[in-house]
Amino acid sequence: MANFYCEYCGTKYPSVSALTNGSCSRHPNGANKGKHKLYEGSEKTKYTCKYCGTSYPSISALTNGSCSRHPNGANKGKHAPAL
Repeated sequence: MANFYCEYCGTKYPSVSALTNGSCSRHPNGANKGKHKLYEGSEKTKYTCKYCGTSYPSISALTNGSCSRHPNGANKGKHAPAL
């Protein structure tokens, strides 16, 4: 059985429909101001930020921190997982 993860918060769901049904606490528009977004990459042992290259053991840990090289400006957005 496959796992499906939110790109914004890293929460794991058993199906895409379950994932896209809920509001995301780490949505870019603000907490719970948008739905979860499907992470389309594969499951990995570590996840790398596509903006700065920092690695973390999970999407949840990665997206928890602000990124110094975010396109909106230094620390004006969260790390985002590279595919």
